[in-house]
Amino acid sequence: MSIDPESQSEIASPKPLTVDEVITCFRCRWGVSYDLRLIARGGHLYFQVMWGYLEQQSFPKTEESYRLDIKHVLEIINRIGQSAFVREWIENVNARPRIGRVLSLQLREDERLKEFLV
Repeated sequence: MSIDPESQSEIASPKPLTVDEVITCFRCRWGVSYDLRLIARGGHLYFQVMWGYLEQQSFPKTEESYRLDIKHVLEIINRIGQSAFVREWIENVNARPRIGRVLSLQLREDERLKEFLV
């Protein structure tokens, strides 16, 4: 049995996360568009959903800068091959961000991740 190269590449690299997908998921789950960050701490990289959100009056970003920041975070997630892991977590995490409390996911360590932690 042979696997055609097109199917094989889909298996090898998970579907990338997009800005619209993440924002839609946030809005469906929590009713607002939370901010995201990547934090390197103690030799680990964490994907964090912050408590600040776009629809908040005091939110310091415009929609354009918010979407650009989300895009940059997701670009790294996609490059290190963790889009499926992060997607699953976003869709299923039980908690929600609260003032002073972020949702934090420690990303799985592999060779690609080590590049970002140097």
